[in-house]
Amino acid sequence: MTIRLLPDGVINRIAAGEVVERPASVVKELVENAIDAVAGHIEVRVAEGGRALIQVSDDGRGMSEAELPLAIARHATSKLPSDDDLSNIATLGFRGEALPSIGAVSRLEITSRQAGAENGWSLSVEGGALGTPGPAARITGTTVSVRDLFYATPARLKFLKTERTELGHINDILSRLAMARPDIAFTLMDGSRDVLRAPAGADLLDNRLARLALIIGRDFADNAVEVEAEREGVKLTGYAGLPTYNRATARAQYLFVNGRPVRDRLLAGAVRGAYHDFIGGGRHPVLALFIELPPDALDVNVHPAKTEVRFRDAGVVRGLIVGSLKRALAEAGHRAATTVSHAALGAVRPGDGSFQPALPAHGGNTPYPRAPAPAMRGLSDVAAGYQAPLAGPTGEIVEDAPDGAEDFPLGAARGQVHGTYIVSQTGDGIVIVDQHAAHERLVYEQMKAALDSGGVTRQMLLLPEVVELEESAVARLSARQQELADLGLVLEGFGPGAVIIRETPALLGEGDVKGLVRDLAEELAEFGDSVALKEKLSEVCSSMACHGSVRAGRRLKAEEMNALLRQMEATPHSGQCNHGRPTYVELKLADIERLFGRR
Repeated sequence: MTIRLLPDGVINRIAAGEVVERPASVVKELVENAIDAVAGHIEVRVAEGGRALIQVSDDGRGMSEAELPLAIARHATSKLPSDDDLSNIATLGFRGEALPSIGAVSRLEITSRQAGAENGWSLSVEGGALGTPGPAARITGTTVSVRDLFYATPARLKFLKTERTELGHINDILSRLAMARPDIAFTLMDGSRDVLRAPAGADLLDNRLARLALIIGRDFADNAVEVEAEREGVKLTGYAGLPTYNRATARAQYLFVNGRPVRDRLLAGAVRGAYHDFIGGGRHPVLALFIELPPDALDVNVHPAKTEVRFRDAGVVRGLIVGSLKRALAEAGHRAATTVSHAALGAVRPGDGSFQPALPAHGGNTPYPRAPAPAMRGLSDVAAGYQAPLAGPTGEIVEDAPDGAEDFPLGAARGQVHGTYIVSQTGDGIVIVDQHAAHERLVYEQMKAALDSGGVTRQMLLLPEVVELEESAVARLSARQQELADLGLVLEGFGPGAVIIRETPALLGEGDVKGLVRDLAEELAEFGDSVALKEKLSEVCSSMACHGSVRAGRRLKAEEMNALLRQMEATPHSGQCNHGRPTYVELKLADIERLFGRR
């Protein structure tokens, strides 16, 4: 076969294959054009999931008669600087392939009018065949109508999904663009039905949370913390959901770079790293983060659909995300998601006393005031300085509470049920605390603080513990003796099938030493010989905290219960355990009264 040039129509259809994957791809390109044209309102209408019709109308700058043919010419653009510097892209689109690619596989019509022009102009393209511009009636702005998508490439039609699925992809694309620009009004209509209607706010930043709540859900606004930081010319803003407000997939993680929605591995990895300590496996945080940096520090010319970016200094960006998220979550203190308590209320059917599976629901919450921070000590030490009436012999019921204790965010302990749950009374409701989960988080945070300040204090066992293990497990532990000693656990081999434990972290108190050592041996097998424990510090500390925390089933005295509550109030992240589950549920008195028909 000889080498030959491809016809323009074939070239355009090949380009369309890269740019126009599905109807949502068309919507993305056209809406980005409208945003770059400084539109204040963008309306999208679709029919049959975008197959029959995609129409995008805006009130932007508009185009002249002479510009219309250029708009559908390949590699023609108004979005590059005059020197055509590809390293200085300040717009959402710049390749100049979107409109010609769309016109190559559909029936395309563009109607546009510039401000001050006597009339508008219209131009049609059918399967790549260009028509002649003609006058048209229109107010200032542009309308692009795409009919019979892929009629010119019918093989592509069979790869499209159902109308509902394609509409869902369109809604997702438009929602992401709407999140980035709350100063622009967006409307999506499926026939005559409103799918999305987002009115414009007066300010880009001040209206951001309201726009996010409109799209993600009102409960996001109730359960998100603000993120704002800047480092070396990179600015990060946005909102991050509390760890206990999470989802089964990462679909609700919205990431933007210079106003451009992206799906970037670096950014997604940074989010995972920031939440690593707080969310268990299989769950994902909900957040919307916006990164702003100079255009020359970013390469957006990485992917035909412009969904991936490359940073000049990726380390700075990743470090900024991880550090800012961790700081914002720490400032949230012990706060837990409102959806936890509302799911608990939703689990009860009023009237018949039966239960049903809990489902997330909308709710409101306000940040708790911080309690005075006690020193990082054990429960017994803190309890010794906390004056509270003694409970009965079983430690289950507390008749009276210390003066002012109900004014604390987590209230005053009123009792313990099933040896596992602490019930406390606040000024306007009750709080139910899982004592093991809560203390596990407290011990974990204390261990991390101790490591950061120079090392974990150790306590010598009066009677060393001998733990019998398989020979391979003994070998793994013996090989990590020094690393484990740095974490406060001193052990050594004791024959071929056992280790002897001589010292343990003081924070663990009288924990389950044998269970801890067995679990660590299994974890070391998963880590592998080449991984240093400091790289898996969170997993090791989490295991230690779990075995050293107050166990379910242990009876607590009143002062111990109250000491636990006060420590939770003063400890960041205490609203969830090390596995991402909530440590407490708060029920407002008004909600309880409604549950019993009193309201």
